[in-house]
Amino acid sequence: MKLEQKLEELKKRDHLAEEGGGAQRREKQHMAGKMSARERIEFLLDDGTFEETDKLVTHRCSDFGMAEQEYYGDGFITGYGRIEGRLVFVFAQDFTVFGGSLSEANAGKIVKIMDLAAKMGAPVLGLNDSGGARIQEGVMSLAGYADIFLRNTLYSGVVPQISAIMGPCAGGAVYSPAITDFILMVDKTSYMFITGPDVIKTVTHEDVTMDQLGGAMTHNEASGVAHFIARDDAECLSMIRELLSFIPSNNLDDPPRRACTDAIDRAEAALDKIVPDQSNLPYDIKDVIHAVVDDGYFFEIHEHYARNIVVGFARLNGRSAGIVANQPAFLAGTLDINASIKGARFVRFCDCFNIPLLTFEDVPGFLPGTNQEYGGIIKHGAKLLYAFAEATVPKVTVITRKAYGGAYCVMASKHIRTDVNYAWPTAEIAVMGPEGAVDIVYKRELERAANREEVRQRKIEEFRDRFANPYVAAERGFVDAVIQPRETRKKLIQALEMLETKRDKNPPKKHGNIPL
Repeated sequence: MKLEQKLEELKKRDHLAEEGGGAQRREKQHMAGKMSARERIEFLLDDGTFEETDKLVTHRCSDFGMAEQEYYGDGFITGYGRIEGRLVFVFAQDFTVFGGSLSEANAGKIVKIMDLAAKMGAPVLGLNDSGGARIQEGVMSLAGYADIFLRNTLYSGVVPQISAIMGPCAGGAVYSPAITDFILMVDKTSYMFITGPDVIKTVTHEDVTMDQLGGAMTHNEASGVAHFIARDDAECLSMIRELLSFIPSNNLDDPPRRACTDAIDRAEAALDKIVPDQSNLPYDIKDVIHAVVDDGYFFEIHEHYARNIVVGFARLNGRSAGIVANQPAFLAGTLDINASIKGARFVRFCDCFNIPLLTFEDVPGFLPGTNQEYGGIIKHGAKLLYAFAEATVPKVTVITRKAYGGAYCVMASKHIRTDVNYAWPTAEIAVMGPEGAVDIVYKRELERAANREEVRQRKIEEFRDRFANPYVAAERGFVDAVIQPRETRKKLIQALEMLETKRDKNPPKKHGNIPL
Protein backbone atom coordinates (compact mmCIF):
# COMPACT_ATOMS: atom_id res chain seq x y z
CA MET A 1 0.00 0.00 0.00
CA LYS A 2 1.37 3.38 -1.03
CA LEU A 3 1.87 6.21 1.44
CA GLU A 4 -1.04 8.17 -0.05
CA GLN A 5 -3.33 5.18 0.49
CA LYS A 6 -2.14 4.79 4.07
CA LEU A 7 -2.80 8.44 4.78
CA GLU A 8 -6.21 8.12 3.18
CA GLU A 9 -6.96 5.11 5.39
CA LEU A 10 -6.03 7.12 8.50
CA LYS A 11 -8.30 9.99 7.42
CA LYS A 12 -11.13 7.56 6.81
CA ARG A 13 -10.82 6.01 10.27
CA ASP A 14 -10.50 9.41 11.93
CA HIS A 15 -13.63 10.56 10.16
CA LEU A 16 -15.57 7.46 11.22
CA ALA A 17 -14.49 8.02 14.83
CA GLU A 18 -15.59 11.65 14.72
CA GLU A 19 -18.94 10.70 13.22
CA GLY A 20 -19.83 8.54 16.25
CA GLY A 21 -23.39 7.28 15.86
CA GLY A 22 -24.00 9.50 12.86
CA ALA A 23 -25.62 12.82 12.00
CA GLN A 24 -29.17 11.60 12.60
CA ARG A 25 -28.49 10.57 16.18
CA ARG A 26 -26.58 13.80 16.83
CA GLU A 27 -29.58 15.74 15.59
CA LYS A 28 -31.74 13.90 18.12
CA GLN A 29 -29.35 15.13 20.82
CA HIS A 30 -29.74 18.69 19.54
CA MET A 31 -33.53 18.35 19.45
CA ALA A 32 -33.43 17.27 23.10
CA GLY A 33 -31.55 20.48 23.92
CA LYS A 34 -28.19 18.73 24.30
CA MET A 35 -24.80 19.23 22.65
CA SER A 36 -22.98 16.27 21.14
CA ALA A 37 -20.06 14.82 23.08
CA ARG A 38 -17.46 16.47 20.82
CA GLU A 39 -19.27 19.82 20.94
CA ARG A 40 -19.16 19.68 24.73
CA ILE A 41 -15.40 19.11 24.77
CA GLU A 42 -14.80 21.88 22.25
CA PHE A 43 -16.91 24.31 24.31
CA LEU A 44 -15.23 23.34 27.59
CA LEU A 45 -11.57 23.53 26.56
CA ASP A 46 -9.47 26.41 25.28
CA ASP A 47 -9.72 26.64 21.50
CA GLY A 48 -7.57 24.15 19.62
CA THR A 49 -6.06 22.49 22.70
CA PHE A 50 -7.85 19.12 22.71
CA GLU A 51 -5.67 16.09 22.02
CA GLU A 52 -7.69 12.90 21.72
CA THR A 53 -6.49 9.55 23.05
CA ASP A 54 -7.61 6.05 22.03
CA LYS A 55 -9.63 7.46 19.16
CA LEU A 56 -9.62 4.16 17.25
CA VAL A 57 -10.42 1.80 20.14
CA THR A 58 -13.25 -0.66 19.47
CA HIS A 59 -15.12 -3.08 21.73
CA ARG A 60 -14.15 -6.75 22.00
CA CYS A 61 -17.60 -8.28 22.40
CA SER A 62 -18.82 -10.86 19.87
CA ASP A 63 -22.05 -11.91 21.61
CA PHE A 64 -25.60 -10.78 20.69
CA GLY A 65 -24.54 -9.69 17.20
CA MET A 66 -22.11 -7.09 18.57
CA ALA A 67 -19.34 -8.22 16.20
CA GLU A 68 -21.27 -6.55 13.37
CA GLN A 69 -21.62 -3.27 15.30
CA GLU A 70 -18.30 -1.57 15.79
CA TYR A 71 -17.64 2.16 16.17
CA TYR A 72 -14.21 3.73 16.53
CA GLY A 73 -13.86 5.23 19.98
CA ASP A 74 -16.58 2.87 21.27
CA GLY A 75 -18.85 5.65 22.51
CA PHE A 76 -16.36 7.49 24.72
CA ILE A 77 -14.17 10.45 23.78
CA THR A 78 -11.08 10.80 25.97
CA GLY A 79 -8.05 13.05 25.95
CA TYR A 80 -6.47 16.17 27.38
CA GLY A 81 -6.44 19.89 26.74
CA ARG A 82 -6.24 23.25 28.48
CA ILE A 83 -8.56 25.50 30.47
CA GLU A 84 -7.17 29.02 30.90
CA GLY A 85 -3.85 27.51 29.87
CA ARG A 86 -3.87 24.81 32.57
CA LEU A 87 -3.68 21.11 31.70
CA VAL A 88 -6.85 19.05 32.25
CA PHE A 89 -7.90 15.53 31.32
CA VAL A 90 -11.42 14.94 30.06
CA PHE A 91 -13.77 12.18 28.99
CA ALA A 92 -17.19 12.53 27.38
CA GLN A 93 -19.73 9.78 26.91
CA ASP A 94 -21.27 9.81 23.43
CA PHE A 95 -24.93 8.88 23.74
CA THR A 96 -25.17 8.34 19.96
CA VAL A 97 -23.04 5.16 20.22
CA PHE A 98 -24.69 2.33 22.15
CA GLY A 99 -26.36 4.97 24.36
CA GLY A 100 -22.97 5.94 25.78
CA SER A 101 -22.89 2.61 27.62
CA LEU A 102 -19.75 1.47 29.42
CA SER A 103 -17.75 -1.38 27.92
CA GLU A 104 -14.52 -3.06 28.90
CA ALA A 105 -12.77 -1.15 26.10
CA ASN A 106 -13.99 2.35 26.84
CA ALA A 107 -13.57 1.85 30.59
CA GLY A 108 -9.93 1.19 29.78
CA LYS A 109 -9.81 4.56 27.99
CA ILE A 110 -11.03 6.37 31.13
CA VAL A 111 -8.65 4.46 33.39
CA LYS A 112 -5.76 5.44 31.14
CA ILE A 113 -6.45 9.18 31.31
CA MET A 114 -7.12 9.03 35.07
CA ASP A 115 -3.75 7.41 35.64
CA LEU A 116 -2.10 10.02 33.41
CA ALA A 117 -3.87 12.84 35.26
CA ALA A 118 -2.57 11.57 38.60
CA LYS A 119 0.97 11.38 37.25
CA MET A 120 0.78 14.83 35.70
CA GLY A 121 -1.07 16.45 38.62
CA ALA A 122 -4.03 17.66 36.54
CA PRO A 123 -7.83 17.68 37.11
CA VAL A 124 -10.11 14.98 35.67
CA LEU A 125 -13.36 16.20 34.14
CA GLY A 126 -16.11 13.70 33.31
CA LEU A 127 -19.00 14.61 31.00
CA ASN A 128 -21.59 11.92 31.73
CA ASP A 129 -24.38 11.01 29.30
CA SER A 130 -24.83 7.26 29.40
CA GLY A 131 -27.38 4.49 29.56
CA GLY A 132 -25.15 2.65 32.05
CA ALA A 133 -23.41 -0.69 31.81
CA ARG A 134 -23.32 -2.38 28.41
CA ILE A 135 -25.56 -5.36 29.07
CA GLN A 136 -24.09 -7.42 26.22
CA GLU A 137 -20.70 -7.44 27.98
CA GLY A 138 -21.98 -8.59 31.37
CA VAL A 139 -19.38 -8.72 34.10
CA MET A 140 -16.69 -7.13 31.90
CA SER A 141 -18.68 -3.91 31.93
CA LEU A 142 -19.11 -4.11 35.70
CA ALA A 143 -15.39 -4.71 36.06
CA GLY A 144 -14.80 -1.54 34.05
CA TYR A 145 -16.91 0.47 36.49
CA ALA A 146 -15.01 -0.96 39.45
CA ASP A 147 -11.68 -0.09 37.81
CA ILE A 148 -12.88 3.52 37.53
CA PHE A 149 -14.26 3.60 41.10
CA LEU A 150 -10.89 2.49 42.43
CA ARG A 151 -9.10 5.36 40.70
CA ASN A 152 -11.76 7.85 41.80
CA THR A 153 -10.92 6.79 45.35
CA LEU A 154 -7.13 6.57 45.06
CA TYR A 155 -6.86 9.96 43.36
CA SER A 156 -9.36 11.67 45.66
CA GLY A 157 -7.52 14.52 47.34
CA VAL A 158 -4.66 14.17 44.83
CA VAL A 159 -6.21 15.85 41.77
CA PRO A 160 -9.61 17.57 41.56
CA GLN A 161 -12.31 15.40 40.01
CA ILE A 162 -15.41 17.07 38.58
CA SER A 163 -18.47 15.33 37.14
CA ALA A 164 -21.01 16.95 34.83
CA ILE A 165 -24.24 14.96 34.47
CA MET A 166 -25.52 15.96 31.03
CA GLY A 167 -28.00 13.17 30.36
CA PRO A 168 -28.86 9.88 32.05
CA CYS A 169 -26.67 8.43 34.79
CA ALA A 170 -28.25 5.42 36.46
CA GLY A 171 -27.51 2.26 38.40
CA GLY A 172 -23.90 1.58 39.33
CA ALA A 173 -22.79 4.42 37.04
CA VAL A 174 -23.78 6.99 39.69
CA TYR A 175 -21.03 5.93 42.08
CA SER A 176 -18.15 7.34 40.08
CA PRO A 177 -19.61 10.87 40.14
CA ALA A 178 -20.57 10.38 43.79
CA ILE A 179 -16.90 9.88 44.76
CA THR A 180 -15.74 12.92 42.78
CA ASP A 181 -15.42 16.37 44.33
CA PHE A 182 -18.21 18.25 42.56
CA ILE A 183 -21.28 17.22 40.57
CA LEU A 184 -23.03 19.54 38.11
CA MET A 185 -26.42 18.72 36.59
CA VAL A 186 -28.39 20.22 33.71
CA ASP A 187 -32.04 21.05 34.39
CA LYS A 188 -34.63 18.98 32.51
CA THR A 189 -32.09 16.93 30.51
CA SER A 190 -30.07 15.09 33.18
CA TYR A 191 -30.96 12.65 35.92
CA MET A 192 -29.29 10.29 38.40
CA PHE A 193 -30.73 7.37 40.34
CA ILE A 194 -29.85 3.88 41.52
CA THR A 195 -33.17 2.32 40.48
CA GLY A 196 -35.57 3.83 37.97
CA PRO A 197 -39.26 4.71 38.26
CA ASP A 198 -40.45 1.37 36.85
CA VAL A 199 -38.52 -0.70 39.39
CA ILE A 200 -39.64 1.57 42.22
CA LYS A 201 -43.28 1.18 41.19
CA THR A 202 -42.92 -2.60 41.11
CA VAL A 203 -41.18 -2.84 44.49
CA THR A 204 -42.69 -0.02 46.57
CA HIS A 205 -45.78 0.89 44.47
CA GLU A 206 -44.68 4.55 44.35
CA ASP A 207 -45.48 6.58 41.24
CA VAL A 208 -42.65 8.98 40.42
CA THR A 209 -41.32 10.57 37.25
CA MET A 210 -37.65 10.46 36.27
CA ASP A 211 -37.31 14.18 36.95
CA GLN A 212 -38.95 13.92 40.37
CA LEU A 213 -36.83 10.90 41.25
CA GLY A 214 -33.44 12.00 40.04
CA GLY A 215 -33.64 15.31 38.22
CA ALA A 216 -31.27 18.23 38.65
CA MET A 217 -33.34 20.13 41.22
CA THR A 218 -34.09 16.96 43.19
CA HIS A 219 -30.38 16.36 43.70
CA ASN A 220 -29.52 20.04 44.20
CA GLU A 221 -32.25 20.74 46.74
CA ALA A 222 -33.52 17.52 48.33
CA SER A 223 -30.70 14.96 48.35
CA GLY A 224 -27.64 17.22 48.15
CA VAL A 225 -25.99 14.76 45.74
CA ALA A 226 -25.35 17.53 43.19
CA HIS A 227 -23.63 20.86 43.85
CA PHE A 228 -24.75 22.93 40.85
CA ILE A 229 -27.75 23.19 38.54
CA ALA A 230 -27.37 24.65 35.05
CA ARG A 231 -30.05 25.74 32.57
CA ASP A 232 -28.33 24.07 29.61
CA ASP A 233 -25.12 22.37 28.50
CA ALA A 234 -23.34 25.65 27.76
CA GLU A 235 -23.96 27.04 31.25
CA CYS A 236 -22.88 23.76 32.82
CA LEU A 237 -19.57 23.74 30.95
CA SER A 238 -18.98 27.42 31.74
CA MET A 239 -19.51 26.62 35.43
CA ILE A 240 -16.76 23.99 35.26
CA ARG A 241 -14.34 26.57 33.88
CA GLU A 242 -15.33 29.03 36.61
CA LEU A 243 -14.97 26.41 39.34
CA LEU A 244 -11.49 25.47 38.15
CA SER A 245 -10.41 29.11 38.38
CA PHE A 246 -10.60 28.88 42.18
CA ILE A 247 -8.84 25.56 42.74
CA PRO A 248 -5.31 24.24 42.15
CA SER A 249 -4.45 21.52 39.67
CA ASN A 250 -3.33 19.10 42.39
CA ASN A 251 -2.71 18.75 46.12
CA LEU A 252 0.87 20.06 45.91
CA ASP A 253 0.01 23.31 44.13
CA ASP A 254 -1.43 26.51 45.52
CA PRO A 255 -4.71 27.82 44.08
CA PRO A 256 -4.35 30.16 41.09
CA ARG A 257 -4.02 33.82 42.01
CA ARG A 258 -5.49 36.72 40.06
CA ALA A 259 -4.58 40.39 39.96
CA CYS A 260 -6.78 42.38 42.34
CA THR A 261 -8.05 45.87 41.53
CA ASP A 262 -10.33 46.06 44.59
CA ALA A 263 -8.79 48.18 47.39
CA ILE A 264 -7.28 46.00 50.12
CA ASP A 265 -8.30 48.42 52.86
CA ARG A 266 -11.78 49.10 51.48
CA ALA A 267 -14.09 49.88 54.41
CA GLU A 268 -17.76 48.92 54.27
CA ALA A 269 -19.69 51.21 56.61
CA ALA A 270 -22.91 49.27 55.94
CA LEU A 271 -21.47 46.31 57.87
CA ASP A 272 -21.55 48.33 61.11
CA LYS A 273 -25.34 48.23 60.99
CA ILE A 274 -26.05 44.93 59.24
CA VAL A 275 -26.67 42.95 62.44
CA PRO A 276 -30.13 43.87 63.84
CA ASP A 277 -30.40 45.28 67.37
CA GLN A 278 -32.73 42.43 68.33
CA SER A 279 -30.84 39.15 68.34
CA ASN A 280 -33.81 37.13 67.13
CA LEU A 281 -34.12 39.08 63.87
CA PRO A 282 -32.56 37.64 60.69
CA TYR A 283 -30.17 39.15 58.16
CA ASP A 284 -28.54 37.67 55.06
CA ILE A 285 -24.98 36.46 55.70
CA LYS A 286 -24.36 36.63 51.93
CA ASP A 287 -24.56 40.43 52.24
CA VAL A 288 -21.60 40.21 54.62
CA ILE A 289 -19.67 37.93 52.26
CA HIS A 290 -20.29 40.11 49.20
CA ALA A 291 -19.19 43.19 51.15
CA VAL A 292 -15.75 41.85 52.08
CA VAL A 293 -14.58 39.73 49.11
CA ASP A 294 -12.90 40.99 45.93
CA ASP A 295 -15.35 42.83 43.67
CA GLY A 296 -18.26 41.46 45.71
CA TYR A 297 -18.03 38.16 43.81
CA PHE A 298 -18.96 34.93 45.60
CA PHE A 299 -19.13 31.60 43.72
CA GLU A 300 -21.60 29.63 45.80
CA ILE A 301 -21.52 25.82 46.09
CA HIS A 302 -24.59 23.75 47.03
CA GLU A 303 -26.76 26.87 46.85
CA HIS A 304 -30.12 25.08 47.06
CA TYR A 305 -29.26 22.46 49.70
CA ALA A 306 -29.17 23.00 53.48
CA ARG A 307 -29.57 26.75 53.11
CA ASN A 308 -28.89 27.34 56.81
CA ILE A 309 -25.20 27.10 55.94
CA VAL A 310 -23.52 28.82 53.01
CA VAL A 311 -20.36 27.53 51.33
CA GLY A 312 -18.42 28.62 48.27
CA PHE A 313 -15.34 30.28 46.83
CA ALA A 314 -14.27 33.92 46.68
CA ARG A 315 -11.03 35.88 46.44
CA LEU A 316 -9.36 38.28 48.83
CA ASN A 317 -6.58 40.33 47.31
CA GLY A 318 -6.60 37.88 44.41
CA ARG A 319 -6.17 34.82 46.63
CA SER A 320 -8.72 32.02 46.48
CA ALA A 321 -10.52 31.21 49.73
CA GLY A 322 -13.19 28.75 50.78
CA ILE A 323 -16.01 30.36 52.74
CA VAL A 324 -18.25 28.64 55.29
CA ALA A 325 -20.98 30.76 56.87
CA ASN A 326 -24.05 30.21 59.04
CA GLN A 327 -27.14 31.73 57.43
CA PRO A 328 -29.39 33.46 60.03
CA ALA A 329 -31.95 34.11 57.28
CA PHE A 330 -32.78 30.37 57.13
CA LEU A 331 -33.62 28.22 60.17
CA ALA A 332 -31.97 30.98 62.23
CA GLY A 333 -28.59 29.65 61.10
CA THR A 334 -28.84 26.51 63.23
CA LEU A 335 -26.72 23.49 62.36
CA ASP A 336 -28.74 20.44 61.36
CA ILE A 337 -27.85 17.12 59.77
CA ASN A 338 -27.77 18.38 56.17
CA ALA A 339 -25.88 21.57 57.00
CA SER A 340 -23.26 19.61 58.93
CA ILE A 341 -22.67 17.20 56.05
CA LYS A 342 -22.59 20.01 53.48
CA GLY A 343 -20.11 22.04 55.53
CA ALA A 344 -17.87 19.08 56.38
CA ARG A 345 -17.57 17.96 52.77
CA PHE A 346 -16.61 21.45 51.62
CA VAL A 347 -14.10 22.00 54.44
CA ARG A 348 -12.37 18.73 53.64
CA PHE A 349 -12.14 19.61 49.94
CA CYS A 350 -10.50 22.94 50.76
CA ASP A 351 -8.07 21.23 53.12
CA CYS A 352 -7.17 18.64 50.46
CA PHE A 353 -6.26 21.34 47.98
CA ASN A 354 -4.54 24.03 50.06
CA ILE A 355 -7.42 26.51 49.96
CA PRO A 356 -7.62 28.76 53.08
CA LEU A 357 -10.87 28.64 55.03
CA LEU A 358 -12.85 31.71 56.13
CA THR A 359 -15.71 31.10 58.55
CA PHE A 360 -18.47 33.61 59.28
CA GLU A 361 -20.24 32.50 62.43
CA ASP A 362 -23.75 33.30 63.63
CA VAL A 363 -25.07 30.07 65.10
CA PRO A 364 -27.55 29.65 67.97
CA GLY A 365 -26.85 25.93 68.23
CA PHE A 366 -27.92 22.63 66.72
CA LEU A 367 -31.48 22.26 65.44
CA PRO A 368 -33.61 20.53 68.11
CA GLY A 369 -36.20 17.83 67.39
CA THR A 370 -36.76 14.09 67.35
CA ASN A 371 -36.16 13.93 63.58
CA GLN A 372 -32.70 15.36 64.08
CA GLU A 373 -31.84 13.15 67.04
CA TYR A 374 -33.18 9.98 65.43
CA GLY A 375 -31.43 10.92 62.20
CA GLY A 376 -28.08 11.06 64.01
CA ILE A 377 -27.37 14.77 64.47
CA ILE A 378 -24.72 13.79 67.04
CA LYS A 379 -22.84 11.75 64.44
CA HIS A 380 -23.39 14.18 61.57
CA GLY A 381 -22.59 17.28 63.59
CA ALA A 382 -19.36 15.56 64.59
CA LYS A 383 -18.42 15.38 60.90
CA LEU A 384 -18.23 19.17 60.69
CA LEU A 385 -16.28 19.33 63.94
CA TYR A 386 -13.90 16.65 62.69
CA ALA A 387 -13.40 18.41 59.33
CA PHE A 388 -12.54 21.78 60.88
CA ALA A 389 -10.29 20.23 63.53
CA GLU A 390 -8.46 18.07 60.98
CA ALA A 391 -7.86 20.91 58.50
CA THR A 392 -4.31 22.27 58.42
CA VAL A 393 -4.82 25.04 55.85
CA PRO A 394 -4.94 28.66 57.08
CA LYS A 395 -8.18 29.16 59.02
CA VAL A 396 -9.77 32.50 59.95
CA THR A 397 -13.09 32.95 61.76
CA VAL A 398 -15.29 36.01 62.20
CA ILE A 399 -18.08 35.81 64.80
CA THR A 400 -20.73 38.27 63.68
CA ARG A 401 -23.38 37.53 66.29
CA LYS A 402 -24.35 34.28 68.01
CA ALA A 403 -21.82 31.64 68.95
CA TYR A 404 -23.65 29.39 71.40
CA GLY A 405 -22.85 26.07 73.01
CA GLY A 406 -21.28 23.18 71.15
CA ALA A 407 -21.92 24.96 67.86
CA TYR A 408 -19.45 27.66 68.97
CA CYS A 409 -16.80 24.98 69.36
CA VAL A 410 -17.63 23.35 66.02
CA MET A 411 -17.57 26.47 63.85
CA ALA A 412 -13.79 26.82 63.59
CA SER A 413 -13.23 28.04 67.14
CA LYS A 414 -9.75 28.85 68.46
CA HIS A 415 -9.78 25.57 70.39
CA ILE A 416 -9.73 23.41 67.22
CA ARG A 417 -6.63 25.07 65.74
CA THR A 418 -8.13 28.05 63.97
CA ASP A 419 -5.29 30.50 63.42
CA VAL A 420 -7.03 33.86 63.69
CA ASN A 421 -10.39 34.45 65.39
CA TYR A 422 -12.14 37.81 65.15
CA ALA A 423 -15.41 38.95 66.68
CA TRP A 424 -17.62 41.90 65.93
CA PRO A 425 -18.85 43.98 68.91
CA THR A 426 -22.28 42.41 68.24
CA ALA A 427 -20.93 38.91 69.00
CA GLU A 428 -22.65 36.85 71.69
CA ILE A 429 -20.41 34.02 72.88
CA ALA A 430 -22.00 31.86 75.56
CA VAL A 431 -23.20 28.38 76.44
CA MET A 432 -26.70 29.38 75.38
CA GLY A 433 -28.88 32.42 74.77
CA PRO A 434 -29.71 34.70 77.72
CA GLU A 435 -33.34 33.55 77.89
CA GLY A 436 -32.53 29.87 78.25
CA ALA A 437 -29.60 30.53 80.57
CA VAL A 438 -31.69 32.62 82.98
CA ASP A 439 -34.41 29.95 83.12
CA ILE A 440 -31.77 27.43 84.26
CA VAL A 441 -29.43 29.52 86.44
CA TYR A 442 -32.20 31.43 88.25
CA LYS A 443 -34.83 28.67 88.23
CA ARG A 444 -35.50 28.67 91.97
CA GLU A 445 -35.38 32.45 92.32
CA LEU A 446 -37.90 32.83 89.51
CA GLU A 447 -40.20 30.22 91.07
CA ARG A 448 -40.26 32.20 94.34
CA ALA A 449 -40.66 35.65 92.74
CA ALA A 450 -44.09 37.28 92.94
CA ASN A 451 -43.41 39.36 89.82
CA ARG A 452 -41.77 36.48 87.97
CA GLU A 453 -41.74 37.93 84.44
CA GLU A 454 -40.36 41.27 85.60
CA VAL A 455 -37.53 39.58 87.50
CA ARG A 456 -36.88 37.27 84.56
CA GLN A 457 -36.54 40.17 82.09
CA ARG A 458 -34.16 41.97 84.44
CA LYS A 459 -32.00 38.86 84.81
CA ILE A 460 -31.98 38.37 81.03
CA GLU A 461 -30.65 41.90 80.53
CA GLU A 462 -28.04 41.38 83.25
CA PHE A 463 -26.95 38.10 81.66
CA ARG A 464 -26.83 39.65 78.19
CA ASP A 465 -24.69 42.56 79.39
CA ARG A 466 -22.32 40.33 81.32
CA PHE A 467 -21.93 37.26 79.12
CA ALA A 468 -23.57 37.73 75.70
CA ASN A 469 -20.67 39.73 74.29
CA PRO A 470 -17.24 39.04 72.81
CA TYR A 471 -15.18 40.44 75.67
CA VAL A 472 -15.11 37.47 78.05
CA ALA A 473 -13.75 35.33 75.18
CA ALA A 474 -11.31 38.09 74.24
CA GLU A 475 -10.02 38.28 77.82
CA ARG A 476 -9.24 34.55 77.66
CA GLY A 477 -7.56 34.82 74.25
CA PHE A 478 -10.24 32.69 72.58
CA VAL A 479 -10.86 35.67 70.27
CA ASP A 480 -7.74 37.41 68.98
CA ALA A 481 -9.41 40.77 68.41
CA VAL A 482 -12.76 42.48 68.52
CA ILE A 483 -12.93 44.44 65.28
CA GLN A 484 -15.13 47.07 63.70
CA PRO A 485 -17.33 45.33 61.13
CA ARG A 486 -16.39 47.87 58.45
CA GLU A 487 -12.72 46.78 58.76
CA THR A 488 -13.43 43.09 58.16
CA ARG A 489 -12.05 42.99 54.60
CA LYS A 490 -8.75 44.59 55.58
CA LYS A 491 -8.37 42.33 58.64
CA LEU A 492 -9.07 39.16 56.65
CA ILE A 493 -6.56 40.07 53.95
CA GLN A 494 -3.91 40.89 56.55
CA ALA A 495 -4.54 37.58 58.32
CA LEU A 496 -4.33 35.56 55.09
CA GLU A 497 -1.09 37.30 54.09
CA MET A 498 0.40 36.50 57.49
CA LEU A 499 -0.72 32.86 57.18
CA GLU A 500 0.55 32.40 53.61
CA THR A 501 3.56 30.34 54.75
CA LYS A 502 1.68 28.36 57.41
CA ARG A 503 2.85 24.79 57.91
CA ASP A 504 0.92 22.42 60.16
CA LYS A 505 0.40 18.68 60.20
CA ASN A 506 -1.58 15.96 61.91
CA PRO A 507 -0.08 13.02 63.87
CA PRO A 508 1.32 10.26 61.62
CA LYS A 509 -1.40 7.74 60.74
CA LYS A 510 -2.88 5.84 57.83
CA HIS A 511 -6.03 7.97 58.03
CA GLY A 512 -8.49 9.07 60.67
CA ASN A 513 -11.91 7.54 61.27
CA ILE A 514 -14.35 10.37 60.53
CA PRO A 515 -17.81 9.56 62.01
CA LEU A 516 -19.52 8.49 58.78
